[in-house]
Amino acid sequence: MWDGLRLQVFFLCLGAALWSAAAAATYRGSGPRERGHRRHLSLHRHRERGKEGQVLHRSKRGWVWNQFFVIEEYTGPDPVLVGRLHSDVDSGNGNIKYILSGEGAGTIFVIDDKTGNIHATKTLDREEQAQYTLTAQAVDRDTNKPLEPPSEFIVKVQDINDNPPEFLHGPYYARVAEMSNVGTSVIKVTATDADDPTYGNSARLVYSILQGQPYFSVEPQTGIIRTALPNMDREARQEYDVLIQAKDMGGHMGGLSGTTQVKITLTDVNDNPPKFAQGVYAMAVSEDKVPGEEVGRLKARDPDQAENGLVDYRILEGDGMNLFEITKDSETQEAVIKLKKTVDFETKRSYTLKVEASNTHIDSRFAAWGPYKDTTIVKISVEDADEPPTFMAPGYNFEVEENAPAGTLVGRVHAKDTDIMNNPIRYMIPRYTDLEEFFTINTEDGIIKTTRPLDREAQAWHNISVSATEIGGHHQDAKVRVNIKVKDVNDNAPEFAAQNEVLVCENVSPGKLIETVSATDKDEMAHRQHFHFSLAPEVANNHSFSLKDNRDSTASIFVIRKGFSRMTQDVYHLPIEINDNGVPPMSSTNTLIIRVCSCDSKDTILSCNVEPFILSAGLSTGALIAILACIVILLAIVVLFVALRRQKKEPLIVFEEEDIRENIITYDDEGGGEEDTEAFDIATLQNPDGANGFLPRKDIKPELQYPMCPGLRPIGNTVLSTKPTCH
Repeated sequence: MWDGLRLQVFFLCLGAALWSAAAAATYRGSGPRERGHRRHLSLHRHRERGKEGQVLHRSKRGWVWNQFFVIEEYTGPDPVLVGRLHSDVDSGNGNIKYILSGEGAGTIFVIDDKTGNIHATKTLDREEQAQYTLTAQAVDRDTNKPLEPPSEFIVKVQDINDNPPEFLHGPYYARVAEMSNVGTSVIKVTATDADDPTYGNSARLVYSILQGQPYFSVEPQTGIIRTALPNMDREARQEYDVLIQAKDMGGHMGGLSGTTQVKITLTDVNDNPPKFAQGVYAMAVSEDKVPGEEVGRLKARDPDQAENGLVDYRILEGDGMNLFEITKDSETQEAVIKLKKTVDFETKRSYTLKVEASNTHIDSRFAAWGPYKDTTIVKISVEDADEPPTFMAPGYNFEVEENAPAGTLVGRVHAKDTDIMNNPIRYMIPRYTDLEEFFTINTEDGIIKTTRPLDREAQAWHNISVSATEIGGHHQDAKVRVNIKVKDVNDNAPEFAAQNEVLVCENVSPGKLIETVSATDKDEMAHRQHFHFSLAPEVANNHSFSLKDNRDSTASIFVIRKGFSRMTQDVYHLPIEINDNGVPPMSSTNTLIIRVCSCDSKDTILSCNVEPFILSAGLSTGALIAILACIVILLAIVVLFVALRRQKKEPLIVFEEEDIRENIITYDDEGGGEEDTEAFDIATLQNPDGANGFLPRKDIKPELQYPMCPGLRPIGNTVLSTKPTCH
C-alpha cells in the first residue's frame, strides 16, 4: 500500500516536472493567470480495507506534491499565480480555510483562504534567493481545527538570463618570453555568470579576443591566451594590450557579455650580441701618469636586459698589452683602460690595442644566432710631460768602515733629466732623513761623504734619501733611497754573556764543576771568532777555584778545595780575563761572584743568607727594635719635662726696663702740681699695651705673619719694610 502511494507521488511529481518544463517553454506566450491555473495541489482521502473486510478510516497526509515555479524578474501589473492548493475534503461550500506559512508567506506569497490560490506579490530575483520553503494546511473555517496535517512544499524561482559574465580578477597582467613559439601559453582568464548554470544556456560562456590580434589568441572554452605569432622581439615592442570578451548563451546572438583588459609584457632573452659604436677609438695618456690611472673608456651596447645584457671585455692583441690593462665598470658596463706600467714619450709615442666585448651569459637556445661578441681597435698616443729627473738605479747600497775619519767617501748617486731639454741636476740630502747630519753630498756630482767617524755599535745602518732637482724648467725633483752599512772593526772587548751569581755548597767536593761561563762581543760575531778564558794574574795561584778553557768560546769553573765555611767567608770574587781573536785583539777582565750556601745531604741549597750568623753573636732583630723604641720614648719624656720647667720659671707679664716708654706731651697750660701727677697712670705709661687689655705672654710663642727670607739682614741705616719681599 505505502509503496503504491510513493510510486503514485513519484509519477505525479514527474508529471508535474514535465508539465513545468512545457510551461516554461511557453512562458513568454501565455499570461500569468493562465500559467498559474495549470498548477495545483490536491488533497485526497485514502481508504484502506482491513484484513477482515471492515473499512478503516485514518487521517494522514493527503498532499500530492509538486514543485511550484515562478519566473524571476516579472514586472507585470497583476500578481503572478504561483499555484493552487486543494483538499479532497473541500466540497466547495466554503467551510475549509487554507493557511500558508514559511519563507515569504504574507509578504511575498499570499493565499486565497477559500480557493487555495497562491500569488507572488513582489518581483523575485533568483540570484538573491533561488527557492522558498512554505507550509500549507487546511483547517475548519469556524473552529480552526486542522483537517489535514501541515505539509511543506517548495517554490523555485525560475532563472532568466539577466546577469552578464564578469571577470572578477581583471585587469590581468602577464609576462611571456620574447621569441616564444606559436601556441605558448601566456595566462588563463576566467569569467563568472550569476545565472543558473543548470538551466538553459544562461551561464554557458564562450571567450573571444577583441583586441590583440594577430599577436595573441584565446581558447573559446577555457579562456587560455596563447601566442599567435613567432619571433616576437622585445627590442621592437615590449608591451601589448589585449581585450578579451566572455559571452553567455554559448556565444549566440542575444547573449550577454563582459570584457577584461590583459596587459602582456615580453620578457628578455639573450638574442642580441654586444656591439661597439665605432671601429676605432682614439685615446691619449701623459707620460707622467702613474700605474693604475685611467686612460679612457669605451662601451659595447647590448639591447638585452639584466644578465642577458652583461658584457665582458678583454685585450686580444697589440703592442701595448704589457703597458695597459682593461677592467669593467659594473655600474655603467663600460670598459675602462688603465695604465699598467709607466710610458715614456721619448721612448715610444703611440700604442695600439685590439679589444673584444662578449656576452657573459649565452642562451643555448639562441647560440646559433651568434657569435655574441664584437671587436674594435683602440689607439693610444703618449703625450710629452715635464718629468722629474731619473736616477740610474732604483736604490743605492753603500758601505763605510766605522771609525773612519770625517770626509771619507761613501759612494755616488747619479740622475739625469730625460726630457729633451736635459737640464742640469742639483743633489741634496733632506735633513729629515739624516737628522744628526752624518753625511754630506756634493750638489753637482752626487758624491756622498761622512762628516764624522761612525760607530757601528750605536747604529749599524743609515737609511737616507737623496733628492735630485732639475735646474730650470718646473724645478721637479726625484728621490732615491740610499742605504749605508757601517762595516765593523774590532773595537769592543768581550764580556760575560750573563752576570749571574754562582752558588756553591759549603760541603762541596773538590774537583766539582760549578759553572760554565761564556762571553759576548758587541762587534759582529763572525763564525770564525773565538774567545779565550784565563784567570787574572792576581788569582792565578788561588787555592779555591780553577778555570779550564774549553776551546769553544766557553770556560768551566771547578772547585779545588774541600769545603767552605760561611762563618769565615761567604762570597768569593774570581776575576777572569777574556780575549778575542779580532784585529786588533781586545781583552777584558770580568769578575765572577761565587756565594757559599748551606745545603742538605743531597746538595739541595737551604739558605745563602748570612743573617743568622750575625744575629747569633748579639741580639735578635726583635730585641733591637724594642730597645730603640724605649730610647725614643725616654727622649720624648725628657724634652717634655724641660719644656714644662722653663714655663714655670718665667713670669707671664714682662716688666723689663727696655719695655718702659715715656710719653712727652707738649701743651701751653700751667702745671697743676699734684693734680697733674694724679691725672696720669704711671703703670699705663710703662706698659701702654696693657691699657688696651693686651699683655704679652712669655709662655706663648709669637706667630710670624711673614716668613723670614734667607740671607736677609739689615744694611746700614736702611729702613726695613714691614712686609719684606723674598726673591
